[in-house]
Amino acid sequence: MTLRTKRHSRLLATLATALAAVTACTSGGDGPRPGPSDPPAPTARAGVLRVLAGSELQDLAPVLEDARKATGVTVQFSWTGSVDGADTVSSGRADGKYDAVWFPSNQYLRLDPAGRSKVVSETPVMVSPVAIGVRSSVLGELGWGDGSKVTWAQVGEAAAAGKLPYGMADPSRSNSGFSTLVAVASAFSGAGAALTDADVQKATPQLKEFFKGQKLTSGSSGWLAQAYTRAESGVVGALVNYESVLLSLNRTLPPQQQLTVVRPLDGVVSADYPLSLMSAASADQRDAFQRLTSYLLKEDVQKRISETTLRRPATAGVAPAAGLPSDRRRELPFPGTRQVADGLLAAYQNELRRPSRTVYVLDTSGSMEGSRIAALKSALGRLTGADDTRGVRRFRDREEITLLSFASAVKWTKTHVVPPSGSRPGPEAELASIDADVQSLAASGGTAVYSSLEEAYRVIERQQAAAGDDRFTSIVLMTDGESNAGASDGDFKRFHDALPAAEKRIPVFPIKFGEAAVGQLQGIADLSGGKLFDGTGSLDGVFEEIRGYQ
Repeated sequence: MTLRTKRHSRLLATLATALAAVTACTSGGDGPRPGPSDPPAPTARAGVLRVLAGSELQDLAPVLEDARKATGVTVQFSWTGSVDGADTVSSGRADGKYDAVWFPSNQYLRLDPAGRSKVVSETPVMVSPVAIGVRSSVLGELGWGDGSKVTWAQVGEAAAAGKLPYGMADPSRSNSGFSTLVAVASAFSGAGAALTDADVQKATPQLKEFFKGQKLTSGSSGWLAQAYTRAESGVVGALVNYESVLLSLNRTLPPQQQLTVVRPLDGVVSADYPLSLMSAASADQRDAFQRLTSYLLKEDVQKRISETTLRRPATAGVAPAAGLPSDRRRELPFPGTRQVADGLLAAYQNELRRPSRTVYVLDTSGSMEGSRIAALKSALGRLTGADDTRGVRRFRDREEITLLSFASAVKWTKTHVVPPSGSRPGPEAELASIDADVQSLAASGGTAVYSSLEEAYRVIERQQAAAGDDRFTSIVLMTDGESNAGASDGDFKRFHDALPAAEKRIPVFPIKFGEAAVGQLQGIADLSGGKLFDGTGSLDGVFEEIRGYQ
């Protein structure tokens, strides 16, 4: 059985209290049920503007503190991915829970009539285009000079030839990733107006070549930057992200990892960060919105925003921060309909990107019996659903999935590869087979976390040797307790240190559940270059969130 200690309970209570202080999360009332990925809803309070936003806006904290002093308006953020946030708004799940939304862009939201109707006012606050940050050493090898004359075609050719291995955030989770996907599809197709299905089909051969160069994927820009700093130049030579993120990253990078920001000559897709008022906002919140936006557009505030965030001012006549080029690239066309946008996302997940290989290391010890094992089965079962049109949640076509059930030792491992859509048999039968294995999970025994992780690495080693392929590879560990059998943490560190370089780079994404030992899980994430996730509130949501990292 799992060890449970008062120390873990106190730590969880402390974390919960801290989280509540940041998000002030309470929920209730009638209306659409929350989705698995929805953030907790804050409580309405006088003088507070509740804002559903992209997490990159955390860098505005000092500006918003001054805004509070000047206007009396406190901004209370709930963080979400831009595409997920658009779904939350369009479905009505944001009604009455948020007074405003603040995504990097509203372009995806506007494609849905229901989404458009939920927003009554948009105020662009700052601007940043998607760009490519290239290591100086790689830039020299490519012969691109200072990078000012580079086109998307050149970027694509270098990526396809293996000369520009890069990292990019997942388009289904991150607006920077989605904007990059739209930019390359528009540039490669030569679209002169709104992007169509025909344009996407025309660009598909070049898109496949371009995405051969993607060596890192991530659900967030923050983790992507951390992964870049750990990677050798031969593994990751560039990052695709907002210009502001790349320039901000340079503030912390050592000289050998500095990035030259390349804005392709033929055009970009930019984020204009519109602070947008929800149609359901009360009169008091509308007044607070007006006071805040008026403050943020003042010339001196715009100058400070640019200097703090390295984004460009939205107010005409305000000079950008030092180091930001004064010229702008033309804006590449965006999809003309929601159908085209979702089709492009689905094509990326199932056809264009490199396929993935994931081992799910699942704690089925005795303490998981009852509601916990049921929650695990439900969360993993959702990943086999066929109703996911964008490929945000469902196991992707061509994806290799291994389920590893463990307790005091590994109970069993079962591997599945999802066939491409349109093939015979299609993905449906394999997805159903995965779900059957998930539903067969049974709880009994102790908790051998480290021994089971070692076996996961051995499984991957055998799979890579047999297939000889190049996939996004990761391990997901879900446990509700502390390791109390098999190898120790010291044993696992020695095992990990002895791995070949390529296997050592495989990240582990632990999921904290129940009374899981946070220190052990954080240590595993840190050692492997992964990230710790909290499944205490919703296993459904956290399994979906991890999809952006696979």
